Amino acid sequence: MKAVLMVGHGSRDPEGNNQVRQCIDLLKPKLDPTLLVETCFLEFESPTVNEGIATCIQKGADHIIVIPIMLLPAGHSKIHIPAAIDQSKEEYPDVTFTYGRPIGIHEEALEICKSRLEEIGENVDEPDTETAVILMGRGGSDPDANSDLYKITRLLWEKLNYRIVEPAFIGVTDPLIREGVDRCIKLGAKKVIILPYFLFTGILIKRLESMMSEFEQKYPECEFKLAKYFGFHARLQNILKDRIDEGLQGEVKMNCDTCHYRIEAMEHIDHHHHHHHHDHHHSDRDEVQNV
Repeated sequence: MKAVLMVGHGSRDPEGNNQVRQCIDLLKPKLDPTLLVETCFLEFESPTVNEGIATCIQKGADHIIVIPIMLLPAGHSKIHIPAAIDQSKEEYPDVTFTYGRPIGIHEEALEICKSRLEEIGENVDEPDTETAVILMGRGGSDPDANSDLYKITRLLWEKLNYRIVEPAFIGVTDPLIREGVDRCIKLGAKKVIILPYFLFTGILIKRLESMMSEFEQKYPECEFKLAKYFGFHARLQNILKDRIDEGLQGEVKMNCDTCHYRIEAMEHIDHHHHHHHHDHHHSDRDEVQNV
């Protein structure tokens, strides 16, 4: 029997974890009913990836397609999930594993961004020339993932007619969201829309919500709007189904088994990275770990 194991990032915020589960529940009716579909988390929440794999096997799966529910390929999808799969391969040598791709740069993701702007009343075809859009990502230590946000920002600029579309991050790396807002104001924006490139809610999204009043007070001459994260958008269901279909058909384009980045990193990584509810205290640049 084939099983699909959906891997959420995991959050310290129970609402974010529940949204992951709800998203998968909405997806299940669109999948082959003979598939076993389970959900697990990389950190901060149970079950872990290895526990999710064990559950699939206990329920009769002999082929498990592991799908990371993550926007951009970074350390979690390149290192930590493959490490858990490697461990399970040793434990269950008779089980076949296929590792799928994160969402990555996907046309449907751009359409989600477009629709989130329209939902807050934006005319994306003929926007005001003094309106700026900030595409805000999580931010991390992986240059590959950070640069992907820049590429997505450019693709969004090409797709829409806004004069200013800028990338920014909420943690770990520059430009941070405060710098992004300041840059848009200096470029002449009288209205700034922050568009979170996030899948679900969590600590960082809620922090951003509280920051909006800070921006309004600092720049009283400017209007600010916050668009919605991806959430339960129907197009997100399409993207996840695409990634599952790739795995089922053996057409995954990212091969982590031969990735030199991963092979070298595995010598230094803790396989038991996952989520043991430690209470860390971080600056804005570090807080990305606490989603």
